[in-house]
Amino acid sequence: MSGKLKEVRDRIGSVKSTQQITKAMKMVSAAKLRNAQNAITQMRPYAQKLDQMIKNILSNVEGGDGGSFGVERPITNAAVVVITSNRGLAGAFNTNIAKAGFALYEKHQALAQNGNLTYYFVGKKGFDALKKRIPGATINNDFIDLFSDLSFENVSQVPNMLMEAFKTAKIDHVDVCYGRFKNAAMQFPETVQFLPVQKIEVKDDGKKKIKADYIFEPGKKELLEELIPSILQTTFQKFCLDTNASEHGARMTAMDKATENAAELLKDLKITYNKARQEAITKEILEIVGGAAALEN
Repeated sequence: MSGKLKEVRDRIGSVKSTQQITKAMKMVSAAKLRNAQNAITQMRPYAQKLDQMIKNILSNVEGGDGGSFGVERPITNAAVVVITSNRGLAGAFNTNIAKAGFALYEKHQALAQNGNLTYYFVGKKGFDALKKRIPGATINNDFIDLFSDLSFENVSQVPNMLMEAFKTAKIDHVDVCYGRFKNAAMQFPETVQFLPVQKIEVKDDGKKKIKADYIFEPGKKELLEELIPSILQTTFQKFCLDTNASEHGARMTAMDKATENAAELLKDLKITYNKARQEAITKEILEIVGGAAALEN
């Protein structure tokens, strides 16, 4: 019986230690989440407005005036950017983004068989989850440690590289998988087309198509060639900030749940310990009573 009591005591000590760790991790993630949430909530309206503006402009220009980043070509070479965190213990957050990235592999499997599909990984968890599941695809992990510095200058390396590859026709299509932050308890894996820049369908009132009349200065093509890269850099920065905030929100929620589970487990273990202790005491009393009765006889 003493062996069972010691085993339960050891388990109680282990669970208490784990609970202290999960509490600490929850507090750290909550502190980091405040800064990350402020960053994305300030960036998102600006990035969304820029994105809407450029799509509106490209939807109302003709021919080659839309610049090189809005050109749609037959997809012979595609790229997928998977943005995840560097660390785990964030529930299903990284797994869900990896699933979205794998869905694109299934979509472009024919390209992968010919070596015309490239995966770019930002964050280690996406790389760890997919590196063995995408045979035939080229894997690029040059930006895997990007989350160590989320400054605009550092993050811009990725969209600059993608834009250069698209402009020189080395890549015809780019999708990005990232974690969209809604609040501390809700994050969603999202897949968006990064290049070519998507256009908004021009509305049709039943008689004629409504076309916006923009005035470009100095020139339409020159302006777009300068404007679109800046907007794409800002959009990619939003992807990274979204994922960063989502990571801390997911980890805070996961650690909070783990702390609650530890408390429930401790409650059950204490009941088990008290029952075993009571059994041991009862057994000792019975042995004493039995011994006393034997002496009397």
